[in-house]
Amino acid sequence: MKTSIPIYDICSLTQKQEDVLIERFAPYLKSHRNLHLAHKHSFYHLVFFTKGGGSQTIDFQQVPVRPNQVYFMIPGQVHNWAFEGDVDGYIINFSVPFFQSFLLKANYLEEFTFFTGIIQDAVIDIPAELQGKVIDLFEELIRETEEPKPLETDMVRSIMLQLFISIARLSLNKANKTIPSYNYTLLRSFQKLIEKNYTTIKLPKQYAELLYITPNHLNALCNDVLGISAGEVIRNRIALEAKRLLINNDLTILEIANQLNFADNSYFTKFFKKQANLTPEEFRKSTNNHEHDIK
Repeated sequence: MKTSIPIYDICSLTQKQEDVLIERFAPYLKSHRNLHLAHKHSFYHLVFFTKGGGSQTIDFQQVPVRPNQVYFMIPGQVHNWAFEGDVDGYIINFSVPFFQSFLLKANYLEEFTFFTGIIQDAVIDIPAELQGKVIDLFEELIRETEEPKPLETDMVRSIMLQLFISIARLSLNKANKTIPSYNYTLLRSFQKLIEKNYTTIKLPKQYAELLYITPNHLNALCNDVLGISAGEVIRNRIALEAKRLLINNDLTILEIANQLNFADNSYFTKFFKKQANLTPEEFRKSTNNHEHDIK
């Protein structure tokens, strides 16, 4: 029995060497029925729903599915669907290098809050006044990919950036009204540092040093904006990675503890149970109660 969680790249979905896949969602679902099971992507992934219901789970957090909702995912996140009734919309999958060769700023996508991997920022209900524009941009993308045209790939990139910026303005306007720009920038810098260093740097004071602020300042910022301490932000990220690794039954608990740089297995188990209210073994059993079919 195959127990490793599937990890898909765009080529495995299209059978072609491509950096971008843009389709209407209903035909995509019919072509890839097994994607309702838990899986990972090696690429960026977004879906805009025009019709549908049910739920989806992204990094072990369940969110409802409804029309005029868009969700964004970054490489490495785990998700699965449980749709109800007919579902349709648009899907875009694109590789990590897709924009890096197009933009001078290689990490440009990191500026968008919905590409941070934070679920509450990545699932967005599009307001009525923006729905028409979002649909028009998706339709323009569909037209561009239906038949070859000169500079087609660059046009697709430019339309996608219009889409991202239009949606990003929703959260940026909200953030600018509630969070001073300096604090917002500082928090994003903290989150980026955690993403790069969570296996090796685990104390708030170490991150505070990298940000050139005091630990008290960092802790106050996280409590004010996120409602949790800086230490909890770090621990949440470590626990999330532990969950992602635990659904791969090919890894032992000890191997996962080692990957996350815990001193020993018992310390990792104690940490995980405090974060998830389950031992690693209990979590693995609860999330791997059926066989994953690998395409």
